[in-house]
Amino acid sequence: MSDLQDRVGFEGSDSSDGAMTRRLSRAEKTLHEYERMCLNAQDSEAFFNALASPPDFNDTLSAALEEHDRRVTSR
Repeated sequence: MSDLQDRVGFEGSDSSDGAMTRRLSRAEKTLHEYERMCLNAQDSEAFFNALASPPDFNDTLSAALEEHDRRVTSR
């Protein structure tokens, strides 16, 4: 059973159903396209540099994070 079938609860569905199989295949392809990020060399370098040396928060970002903490209750 595919990951998508697990996600949407198609347990017990007849995998010989051609229409359902084609729909699931297209849906899985779409999910994989959106789960993947493709960067060129310059963007890749910038991304990893930002991870390795994140910029300091400025006053505006710090204030926004504090406001978020006041307004949002995490569960």
